[in-house]
Amino acid sequence: MAVPEHSDVTENKSHSHNSSAQHNVGKNNDPVLETANQHTHAHLHHTAHAERDRDEPEYSKGTTYEHSNVPSQDPHDQAVHRRHSPDGPGLKVPAVADTEKGNVSPDNRSDEDPRTSSFYQKYRIYFHLFIWLLFTGWWIAGLILHGRKDPLGSRTGWLKPFLLWLVITLRLMFFYVPITIITKPMHFVWNNTAVRIASFVPEKLKIPASAMIVVAVLLIGAFASPEGVDNTRDNRAVSLFGLGVIIFVMWATSKHRKAVKWHTVIVGMLVQFIVALFVLRSGAGYSIFSFVSELARALLGFANEGTSFLTNESVPELGWFLVGVLPAIIFFVAFVQLLYYWGTLQWFIQKFAVFFFWSMRVSGAEAVVAAASPFIGQGESAMLIRPFVAHLTQAELHQVMTSGFATIAGSVLVAYISLGVNGQALISSCVMSIPASLAISKLRYPETEETLTTGRCVIPDDDEHRAANSLHAFANGAWLGLKIAGMITATLLCIIAFLGLADGLLTWWGRYLNINDPPLTVELIFGYICYPIAFLLGVPRNGDLLKVGQLIGTKLILNEFVAYTNLQTDPAYADLSPRSRLIATYALCGFANIGSLGTQIGVLSQIAPSRSGDVSRLAVSALIAGALSTLTSASIAGLLVTDQAAFFTPPTSAS
Repeated sequence: MAVPEHSDVTENKSHSHNSSAQHNVGKNNDPVLETANQHTHAHLHHTAHAERDRDEPEYSKGTTYEHSNVPSQDPHDQAVHRRHSPDGPGLKVPAVADTEKGNVSPDNRSDEDPRTSSFYQKYRIYFHLFIWLLFTGWWIAGLILHGRKDPLGSRTGWLKPFLLWLVITLRLMFFYVPITIITKPMHFVWNNTAVRIASFVPEKLKIPASAMIVVAVLLIGAFASPEGVDNTRDNRAVSLFGLGVIIFVMWATSKHRKAVKWHTVIVGMLVQFIVALFVLRSGAGYSIFSFVSELARALLGFANEGTSFLTNESVPELGWFLVGVLPAIIFFVAFVQLLYYWGTLQWFIQKFAVFFFWSMRVSGAEAVVAAASPFIGQGESAMLIRPFVAHLTQAELHQVMTSGFATIAGSVLVAYISLGVNGQALISSCVMSIPASLAISKLRYPETEETLTTGRCVIPDDDEHRAANSLHAFANGAWLGLKIAGMITATLLCIIAFLGLADGLLTWWGRYLNINDPPLTVELIFGYICYPIAFLLGVPRNGDLLKVGQLIGTKLILNEFVAYTNLQTDPAYADLSPRSRLIATYALCGFANIGSLGTQIGVLSQIAPSRSGDVSRLAVSALIAGALSTLTSASIAGLLVTDQAAFFTPPTSAS
């Protein structure tokens, strides 16, 4: 936007730069960060003292209101009438919008009938009290009737109902009690323990000392446990060596080696290791992720009910991808959209984002995207920070794309579980990818510029695309799920057909060179290319290296869907050892493939057309960083797993 013409007010002001929490970074020349342009508004919560010496604002150029290829909502849209805008059905809605408050209509954020909304707001505490009493009574009754045993016979016992009750209790409580009652004591303990201890360490020794502590944790966690069948300390040592090689390669190829913020890298690796330790070694961690995995698998059953209604009860049992996997994707996407409308998903994303924002010292935009990517996917997570995309630094753009490449989305998670892939490994890999993507991206492309979202972690509201009510949100989700399922179907059909064409040509060509057993194929070529990668991940050297290398190559060149399908249905991979199968499951759990380059470039270029050149230049580097982030999770799984059989899911028979 143009700067308001009030030069007589600002000319005499000092053009000093606004203080920033970042150090040793280049100055950001955006006018919003200049002290002279700091301003106040009557509609904000300012004190009388703050209202003195008011001046006209200067807005950041080309951020929220940059002309985008994503269509904006028409101010005359009939949605205004559906939402009972106070402007009335017969009045025109002003086309001019206030740049900070949104539409001038005082109720442009209303989505429900005001009568229903006011009734709920008036009696909300009674609704919440009823819900809490209902679940508290259910939990207590379950303890009385079954004790610590689970009536469903699963390994999680009493933990599942307790976790559900705890989540509901905390969510309802924080509607009325500020979360500071928990965070303030935590900050007090942290500031009087870790911070005080760290203050005695000289500044120059803090990073080396932290690195040594993390290395010690890795060594103890990896080698203290007893050996298993193929989980020998030799294999664990190889996995640890592979993790070190990945970190060294990222540092050696870093864009600015001297600018690397080692705090982010060290904390990212430590958090990733702690998550893996919690899942793979502790009974509570195993039970929690087993519970989440069971919930994901249960969704498949509900989708099968819909499939049975549309066809007959025998169709879901056919084992066809078309009727066994795609309906689950459609239902899950619709369910996620419903959670998003209710605000539940944003609440979880924001809590994740705040933790990584605080612990890893990344910008708010980076923390939000990294925390959201495992839940809603690479394209949708970028939409969460749509107002900031046009103004991201080069390093932030790199991180946004890396987060998308490093993990999979919830919309396809259930599809992989339906193929027989271990759900706990998939879910834990998604969580581990959050700190891993932040650490690897900041190692490959460290921050050298000043960011606009340093010091704040915000998820902007998206009223423009907000549903009118829950039914509207669920219907929109079903339509989105149908489009995603169609895209997956078309992509797999074309990719597998093209792969068959390439294999046919290579096999024909290889016969003239006497390459017959095995025949020359794309999988064989990339299996040998990725052979060293499989070795560095700690795959046992018993004939599995080439097979795991082929799976990794298939995932990078085609996509993870094809790779997981081969892992679970191809007889060639049926004899993989449990350790190799688990490492492969972690190594394939990411969107880092050539096809996803188009998705990332397309989404970000549509959101902020002015940054399309930067996005294209950074895309390949982010793809490599995302792939390596996923491989670090596989290395850490190779370090920690002791009972591979517990995570082993036999492949389904090839149909």
